[in-house]
Amino acid sequence: MKRNKEFANRLHALVPKFAYVPQEDRFLMNPGSLKYRFNVIGVGVNGQEHIQVTMLEGRCTIHGVYDPNPSSVEAARHLKAQFTSEPLMAYETLEAACNDPAVDGLIICTPNFTHLDVLKAAVQSGKHILLEKPMATNLRDAYEIWQMAQNYSRVLQIGLQYRYKPIYVEAIHEARERKSLGEIKTITILEHREPFLDKVKQWNKFSKYSGGTLVEKCCHYFDLFNLFAGSRPLNVYASGSQAVNFKSFEYGGEKSDILDNAFVIVEYANGIRANFNLCMFSPMVYEELVLCGDEGRLKASEGFNGQAHSQWGSYLEVICTPEKTSRVTTPSYPEAIENTGHNGATYYEHLRWIEAMDGQPTTAATPEEGFWSVVVGVAAEESVKRGEKVLVRELLEANGLGDLT
Repeated sequence: MKRNKEFANRLHALVPKFAYVPQEDRFLMNPGSLKYRFNVIGVGVNGQEHIQVTMLEGRCTIHGVYDPNPSSVEAARHLKAQFTSEPLMAYETLEAACNDPAVDGLIICTPNFTHLDVLKAAVQSGKHILLEKPMATNLRDAYEIWQMAQNYSRVLQIGLQYRYKPIYVEAIHEARERKSLGEIKTITILEHREPFLDKVKQWNKFSKYSGGTLVEKCCHYFDLFNLFAGSRPLNVYASGSQAVNFKSFEYGGEKSDILDNAFVIVEYANGIRANFNLCMFSPMVYEELVLCGDEGRLKASEGFNGQAHSQWGSYLEVICTPEKTSRVTTPSYPEAIENTGHNGATYYEHLRWIEAMDGQPTTAATPEEGFWSVVVGVAAEESVKRGEKVLVRELLEANGLGDLT
């Protein structure tokens, strides 16, 4: 209850009509003293979302940013100014941003292929770190980050925030805590959406920089696969192509090579099977999860139709065998949180990060979990190239990692 009141007060504090109230005269709208200060490394779309949710939550603040792109820094400056008159520090170097003693934590949102090098600089600071997904574009880098984290004395959290979307929060509760479905046997996730957005230097249009679509975008879903399965992936079979998006796109003399559709099947050591359906040339955004167990079935979905008047929100249904109750719900967070992006998942990811810094238990993605989400993505990309099933054990051994399964 106390936390609910604190959050309501912070939301009221951000309503423009209350801006006239001086800070010293705020009581209900006072979020209290700041807990932590963060620097954001890389302030494109994802970095700006992290700035917004940090400032909205209110107990922490964004101290500064580092990004070699001046327009990104200016956008970050404008965003912080919507919440506070405190100026935003802009650093000239990565090392300066990482080692400022005024800062408690670092949020790394640089392009995927830079994560390992940026993290190597960040860990020298001894600060808490939130590293955006995917943690790396290949298995060796991902494994190195996982091993680096095992010897790191501070929090190192991976930005697999989809587990905090409302529909997935409720699905995890029903399947793993409430056991509504009995033993899960199959998992299905579908994502139909618009193409990748523009990025600085268009790095997300090229597999060598992004890791490929099934790593860059779909690691979120493979993290959910692994979470629901509660087991290690044994083999992966995928079929995909570049059917529509960026087929004639070139940048710096290179042609885009990313997949825009795929079907992925994952088999787990405990017998659970999972399948993923991706289409990135749909005129809307839609996600769907179906879990089937020996005592019930769960279906959850969320979506937004930007091309027509009709819209739909979050939906979840649990249909059980007669001795259990069935139900239909519409999971959601407060509108102000959901509007920050990812249906509010990034906001709650930040709460988990702060709680971990405070020494509390967390359900956020660990570097080990981040590694296994990359494993499935890399295996899927490899399967598309080969046209055959990829055995995870053989893939790991081929990358010099031995049998981790």
